[in-house]
This record gives sequence, C-alpha cells and structure tokens, in this order.
Amino acid sequence: MSKHYSIGQLSKLTDCKSTTIRWYEERGLLPVASRSEGNQRRYTEQHLMMLRFIRHARALGFDLAAIEQLQTLCSCCVDDHLEADRIAKQHLADVQYKIRQLQAMETELARMIESCNYDDEHQCKVLEVLADHSLCNDEHH
Repeated sequence: MSKHYSIGQLSKLTDCKSTTIRWYEERGLLPVASRSEGNQRRYTEQHLMMLRFIRHARALGFDLAAIEQLQTLCSCCVDDHLEADRIAKQHLADVQYKIRQLQAMETELARMIESCNYDDEHQCKVLEVLADHSLCNDEHH
C-alpha cells in the first residue's frame, strides 16, 4: 500500500504552505488529490516528488509556465532533453541579464549616495538624480 499524506504533512515535508499547495493543484501543476472519507485531501509519493520539483524550480527562479513545460518533459526522449536544455539556457540568459541590470542599479545608487554633500547648500544628490534621469551615468532599467 502506498503512503498517503495530509496537506499538513506534505506542507512540512516540502516547506510549502498549504494554500500554495492548493493553488498549485488548482492551477494544474499538481494532480488533484484524492479525498478521504472525511473529505480531506490525500497526497501520494508522486505529489511529494512533483511538489519538490516545483519548489526547486521556483527556488532557481523558473516561472510557472516554464515549470509546466519542464514537467511535461519526462519521457526520456532526446527531444525532451533538448527542450529542457533550451528552457534552462533561456532562463540562464534571463538571469544573467537581470544580474547586469542589478549591477548597473547598484553602481548608480552607490554613485548617487557617494556624491551627496549635505554641507554644500543642503543639496541632496539622491533626490536630484531621481528627479532627472539624465544625471545618471548608465542605463539601469
């Protein structure tokens, strides 16, 4: 007989809130759980593995659409592996782009803060630069 979990047990095993588990189920990322005689959801090992997959993919920043695509790619055929690789490479490119954006923002924020001089006519470079984007050194959006 296979092991069954309540939503609370599944939540503890995956560090995922019960409301999120129900939402994943409603969204179709998790199969609908069976119900006990008392109408409580009963989850299986398959649910546990799938939820761990979703949680790990989310922790790596994959969006739900990509996770749905990746979940369907489990038949071990070459095309599935190639598609999973394509999705991961696109996600990596997106992450690298966001890192460059964040680094540009970090540089601009540090420059703004360092150029503040409160002794000089009470000028605040932060407020001045925020009011006029042309005073920024780089594009950061």
